[in-house]
Amino acid sequence: MKFNVNQNDLQQSLGYCQGVIEKRSTLPILSNILLDATNSKLKIIATDLDLIFINEIKNVEILEEGKTTTTSSIMYDIIRKFNSGKKMNFIQKSENKIQLESEKSIFNLNCISASEFPVTDENFNDDEFTINSKEFLKLLNKCKFSISNDETRHYLSGIYMHQTRLDDKLYLTAAATDSHRMSISKILLKKEIKFDPIILPKKTIFQLVSLLEDYDGDVKISNKKSKIKFEMENSILISKLIDGRFPNYIQVIPKNNKKRLEIDLKLFMDSVDRVASVSLDKKDSVKFVLTKDKLNLSVNNTSSGDGNETINVSFDHELNINFNSRYLIDIASQLDGDRIELYLNDTGSPALIKDPSDFDSIYVVMPMKG
Repeated sequence: MKFNVNQNDLQQSLGYCQGVIEKRSTLPILSNILLDATNSKLKIIATDLDLIFINEIKNVEILEEGKTTTTSSIMYDIIRKFNSGKKMNFIQKSENKIQLESEKSIFNLNCISASEFPVTDENFNDDEFTINSKEFLKLLNKCKFSISNDETRHYLSGIYMHQTRLDDKLYLTAAATDSHRMSISKILLKKEIKFDPIILPKKTIFQLVSLLEDYDGDVKISNKKSKIKFEMENSILISKLIDGRFPNYIQVIPKNNKKRLEIDLKLFMDSVDRVASVSLDKKDSVKFVLTKDKLNLSVNNTSSGDGNETINVSFDHELNINFNSRYLIDIASQLDGDRIELYLNDTGSPALIKDPSDFDSIYVVMPMKG
């Protein structure tokens, strides 16, 4: 095997691979990436057995076709330390050595035979559908911060995705919850799709987000019982799905929250952030004391002190309620417009949060005890 590739292209591809490969894998081959140079393309594959990432770099100068595997983290570390856009020359010297040469540097890296690399041919069904990458990215971003980190309830450690119908319109709807807060967002579908409800794992979501941030185009999605496949122009991501039942999240959405609080979004975020600075571990609740068109925010921490701030809001009632500041900031940072709306009921009831500029996303936050 002998090929030359552009440093930028290779660094980007290897960067994506770092998000897939487990740092502490028991199998040495899983720390490696597969390099496959054929038909003037370099195909790079990384896997942790649950997730397979395939990336193709086109217009690669291939002098001798072939394939091998080498340690992903070491190669990435070397490549990113070269000047951007340089030519990287690779020559496989033997079955267990590949040489990388550029400018005045020569590296000889250890290899493991490509035949040991666990790649399976996946037969996905033909029921694929296409979605715009930027809309899909927005959907994931609006839900990902509500994913649970509780290992015991594995069915909450991902985003639940399913097709829904509302007013004769069809949507791809996503929901995530850690039982303290919940995010729900949806995107309009052009037509009905054949898509079974799934729970997409957290690691897959973060890998998808990093790919979609650099990609503008269509994403083809197809799933079969326990796996899902996402295809972009030069990348494919295949993931196992979480086996479990996602709770009936519709039941959790408050129906009787009539007390509407509207605030300038930036003012709200900055105020909550400032007042929460007093709390060292960020676990203290922010107390909301609401009167007509006034909100007083306060945090009291026995070991570090207290802080409070009063801001002008639009509100027509009186209410005291406490929230986790981090949860509020997570939600506020994903809103599109310049206002935030909180629909409240009483001190112990969850708040419904809406973005006046995005009718397709809602959030629910449980209050904290005072």
